[in-house]
Order: sequence, then structure tokens, then C-alpha cells
Amino acid sequence: MMIEPIQKRKLYQEVIDRLMLRIENGELNPGDQLPSERELMETYGVGRVAIREALQDLARSGIVEISHGERARVVTPTASLLIEQIAEGARHLLHIQPETLSHIKEARTFLETGMVRLAAIKATPEDVRLLQEHLENQRLSILEIDQFMKHDMLFHREIARISGNPIFPAIVEAIFGWASAHYQSIVRAPGVEQLTLSEHQKIIDSIAAHDAETSVQAMSDHLNRANDLYRKSES
Repeated sequence: MMIEPIQKRKLYQEVIDRLMLRIENGELNPGDQLPSERELMETYGVGRVAIREALQDLARSGIVEISHGERARVVTPTASLLIEQIAEGARHLLHIQPETLSHIKEARTFLETGMVRLAAIKATPEDVRLLQEHLENQRLSILEIDQFMKHDMLFHREIARISGNPIFPAIVEAIFGWASAHYQSIVRAPGVEQLTLSEHQKIIDSIAAHDAETSVQAMSDHLNRANDLYRKSES
């Protein structure tokens, strides 16, 4: 039997474990301030560097918030923050393995067709009005590529919001952030902006009619058309 040696852990990792235990036990709750750095140093018998590294790691994980001049405070992680934690890794993966983009596009199509189905079932007149407003803002920004893409993301995020799951909008925004550079050449293609606007209008109309099947088909056609354009732009 092969026995792995015990790995030596850094001091700050031990501090993280101790603080996490206090948070999980309810000794420290969301909104509570952590003890000062000096108090933590005395409690755990470590130096300032270990304490600061531990707090920075917890802050990157969205467990505590660090404000200049104040003690760190326990926070409740949000869906956006949790998704953002993997954003840098996803962007790096796309950079070194561009073929990963096809997997992201496939995942996006699967998720957004599901989201639009829920949106068609749940949408209120106010939801439809907001979707139409996002579309008009996108139409007005047709000559500004960055703004056009921003409003494109906001349109899809609004559909995710209407679906009712608070995690979906964060996922949509994250996917746009990861893959936006790859889609710019598509959006710049002559005439594609008007096609995008037309497809968005079809999606809105089907949501307004509470026609789930047509909504799914309209979203699928929209996303697959974009994927086909991307493949052609690469060939």
C-alpha cells in the first residue's frame, strides 16, 4: 500500500480553518466584524502576515469583506460573487484552450432555452415592458460596438431574471464576460446587428404571448445562428 506523506500546511491556512469553524458554528454571523488583526495574532499565536493572508483569501472567496481602516466583516456570498470566483480561471482556459468556447456555447444554449421557457410562463406585462426597453436601448447603440454588446447582455440577463432563479442572471453575465472577445467579430459583421434586433423582438413577442415552445425555438434559432456565424468567421 502506498502511503502519501503528510503535507506541511502554511500558517495562514490554519488560520482560515479556525475562522471558518467559528463562522460555521454561528459564533460569527453575516454582518459581524472579525476580531482585530492584533487580537487574531494573539489568539492563534501567529504573525501579522499569516493573519492578513488568511483574511485576503477569505475575502477572495466572498466570505468576508475588507474595508480600509475597518475590521473585516463576515458577509453572505451572492450568486454573482460565487460565479465571479471562477471567471478568471474560465478566461485563462479560453486563452490557452480556445476550443473550450464550443463547450461554453453549448452550455449557454442549453441554459438559455430553459430560462426563456420559464420566462414565457412567468412574465408579467412589466417584465415584457422592460425587455422591450432593453431592446430599444440596444437599437439606439447600434453604432457603438461596446454599448451594443452591453445591451445584448442586459437583454439576455433580463430574461434570466424573469425566469425566477436568482443564480441564472449571474451565470448569463459571466458567460458574456468570458466569451465577449470571441463574439465581437460576429457582432461587427455587416447587417448582423439588425438581424440580432429582429431575433430579440421575436423572443419578446413569444414571451409576451406566453408561448413557451415558440420562445424556446426563437432563442435556439438566435443562439445557433450566432454560433454558425462564429464558425464561418473562423474558417
